[in-house]
Amino acid sequence: MRRFKFKQVENYIALFKKIAEGVFAELSEGNLAKANEYLQTCQQKAIELGEFIEKEEGLGHATVSVLEEFCEVIYQVNEGILGEDGLAPEVAKVSLEKTVDRIAASAAKDIVINKVVVFLPYKASMWDSLETVWERKKAELNTDAYVIPIPYFEKNPDGSVKEVIYEGDQYPESVPVVSYEEFDFEAARPDEIYIHNPYDDLNFVTSVHPFFYSENLKKYTDKLIYIPYFVLAEPNLDDPDVVENNKHFALTKGVVNADEVIVQSEAMKEVYVRALVGHFGEESRPVWENKIKGTGSPKFEKILAMKDQDIEIPKDWLKIIEKPDGTHKKIVFYNIGVVPMLNAEDKMVEKIEDVLKIFKENKDDVALLWRPHPLMISTLESMMPELAERYKSIVEKYKAEGWGIYDDTADMDRSIIISDAYYGDQSSIVQLYEKLEKPIMIQNPDVLNAI
Repeated sequence: MRRFKFKQVENYIALFKKIAEGVFAELSEGNLAKANEYLQTCQQKAIELGEFIEKEEGLGHATVSVLEEFCEVIYQVNEGILGEDGLAPEVAKVSLEKTVDRIAASAAKDIVINKVVVFLPYKASMWDSLETVWERKKAELNTDAYVIPIPYFEKNPDGSVKEVIYEGDQYPESVPVVSYEEFDFEAARPDEIYIHNPYDDLNFVTSVHPFFYSENLKKYTDKLIYIPYFVLAEPNLDDPDVVENNKHFALTKGVVNADEVIVQSEAMKEVYVRALVGHFGEESRPVWENKIKGTGSPKFEKILAMKDQDIEIPKDWLKIIEKPDGTHKKIVFYNIGVVPMLNAEDKMVEKIEDVLKIFKENKDDVALLWRPHPLMISTLESMMPELAERYKSIVEKYKAEGWGIYDDTADMDRSIIISDAYYGDQSSIVQLYEKLEKPIMIQNPDVLNAI
């Protein structure tokens, strides 16, 4: 039985207890007719509950047997009330309450609670922010865990919808995907829903379908849980600017609407709490302290679990990675962040060209693995169309020349694991390289090295 249906069982049991108290009160006042009315109502409700449980759990259920005994007790109490000698109010109350307690004990023991947990990733490349949680949930007894990729929209510069994107075919074969069009959220009423997009209608570049906005999903679940798709540099809580620098991560609709928010550390939780209290007032502190959990990012769990695994490298990548003698070149993961690109504009384009020239000159010893930010092109097209064209021309030339790897697959973790070092902008990816204790080099767009 689902939890939300079991609540109906609990409501019936609570009603039985109130009726027992009512019978006691009416008998104490000598109101036999009213006490008799209560007992008739109680018997009818006991029959209703039995039918409900049989419908959900099948015939012959143990709790139904206790309810049948309860009906007999109700009958005996009623007979005692109407008898010549009457029935003491205390005796009637104890008789009813003892059987109600047996009903409650049987319900708790014999009715199996089945959970439905739903995960709603929108970009396949961000699935690692939910994957280890899904693995734990699907291993739980009497739990159905569904992965339901949801569609999202890319926007034009004027905010209109440019394209609808659905990446449900990009998940690993080990992840069974359920169609968002076939899953009935109202009928299923998931016990928990996990999301990793917190923006609802406030993202200028992309938007998930409005049905999947956090404020709407709350209607269909008892517990909405938000886990960021990113990890950040660990905050210095003594830095007076730490809240100002990070508050835009905390002040999102997903954080505010969620019943639980899971962030990467206790220090990050403190930043979120400070930002939210600063916005909503000191009286709101208990809400955020209870809601936000600094128990760690699933992204860290996933990458640390992968480091000791054998990773299959695509054959076309091996052609670039392997030297003529069969040994492997050093692999450098190259990353450009969206924000640095928007801030530096033409300067960053020149930097990318400079970096590619240097790595091309050293391609016999070092393999470049360029993995773009998954929203780079859509962001540039939405906010800086001219810059987008320059950037795309560089990408196409790089791919056509074929001397380096261009990874735009959904599996970022594979690239992190097989690479030997990180080079590029400050990014959440840097935190993953720190966890793996691999070298990290941050690029400076003001410095050009190629001659």
